[in-house]
Amino acid sequence: MATASSQENIALRKKEAKIIYKYKKYERFDFEDFSIEGDSGGPGDLSITPRHGKKFKNKLPLRRNFNPEMRRAINAMK
Repeated sequence: MATASSQENIALRKKEAKIIYKYKKYERFDFEDFSIEGDSGGPGDLSITPRHGKKFKNKLPLRRNFNPEMRRAINAMK
């Protein structure tokens, strides 16, 4: 008896394995048919205050000429 039920189980599994699912390749939705009820909130309902950027003090001294530093860097590369 155990072999007969196991053979039936194997036959059922083979049938289940042969199932092929086919999905729709294209489907069109007509949104004009939908009716939606409710209140639409205006954009004035949500307000965001702009952040003001903080200005930081420049920690580097203002210099117009960095030639001595560039010469030292070039000489260090030689």
